[in-house]
Amino acid sequence: MSATSLSWKPSKWELPVKIVRPRSHNPNRLDRLAFRRCAMEAASSSSSGSGGVGGSGSDADSDKKISSVWKQLHKGIAEFYDESSSLWENIWGDHMHHGFYQSNASNVSLSDHRAAQIRMIEEALRFAALDSEDDHTKRPNQVVDVGCGIGGSSRYLASKYDAKCQGITLSPVQAQRANALASAQGLADKVSFQVADALEQPFNDGQFDLVWSMESGEHMPDKTKFVNELVRVAAPGGTIIIVTWCHRDLGPGEEALQSWEQSLLNKICDAFYLPAWCSTSHYVQLLESHSLQDIKAADWSEYVAPFWPAVIRSALTWKGFTSLLRSGSKTIRGALAMPLMIQGYKKGLIKFAIITCRKPNQ
Repeated sequence: MSATSLSWKPSKWELPVKIVRPRSHNPNRLDRLAFRRCAMEAASSSSSGSGGVGGSGSDADSDKKISSVWKQLHKGIAEFYDESSSLWENIWGDHMHHGFYQSNASNVSLSDHRAAQIRMIEEALRFAALDSEDDHTKRPNQVVDVGCGIGGSSRYLASKYDAKCQGITLSPVQAQRANALASAQGLADKVSFQVADALEQPFNDGQFDLVWSMESGEHMPDKTKFVNELVRVAAPGGTIIIVTWCHRDLGPGEEALQSWEQSLLNKICDAFYLPAWCSTSHYVQLLESHSLQDIKAADWSEYVAPFWPAVIRSALTWKGFTSLLRSGSKTIRGALAMPLMIQGYKKGLIKFAIITCRKPNQ
């Protein structure tokens, strides 16, 4: 089913919804580092149906190269979050994602930021039409949190819906901390966390009626395989929610982003262990290839604008600065790249996107 226009507003302010129709382009044209080049090769193999293990010698060599580089990427991601998660929790709390703010919000306090992170979860559920407290037919019973961080979303969703939640992350430190927090909050019987790859999830087909990905898609080197896995583990009638960083959609006649845009994204990729970026429309295209229903997308960039300046301000406090110095080189490198994220948002290059859909019942 194609993405269609709809009427939707946040709970207290108007937000225009942009329904994105896919343009045909290859997001991996932005590749610079080896893992970005490998992502392009993998995407090409996926689309052509060739290049699997056991194919020609050149295909097998390509698979080995891709596997090797992706292992390096996974290692970098895991180590980055092993280093930085305690710093983040110490200053920002359970939720390792953007907040959702009123348009043009200013002078926002730390407590307001934490409330905005909860609001992000609620607005994502509302956008996906899962916000009703009374309609028990829409209440998820089994949830997977793909890229769970220290489990903030999982624990929130488990408490809200009395649901069973399973979270996966590449970071052993995050998984251990998430389980410890679940136990401390009396939720060990409802939520659990493990180290696992989002591109090869350790779950059965059709296991979850809510598939939740809050700011993890940007780390996925193969967006096609990522979406395939989200769809595979979703139960018939289940909802998929993807909230992620994207680059802008290409305009009419554009074949690629401008060189300065590519350069800026490459710098951010190097700091945050990101492979090639893609656009919101590319995600829509991937979801449409599975004949999913109720596909819709929106640009929430305006409503996360206060977040990165607040993160920078928190790093400049004595507590933030000393914690940052103790955290390690990867975290420091990520902190130094935060102004680049602000630059990307202000110039309209980086988009904070939500994409939701429903798996058909049959």
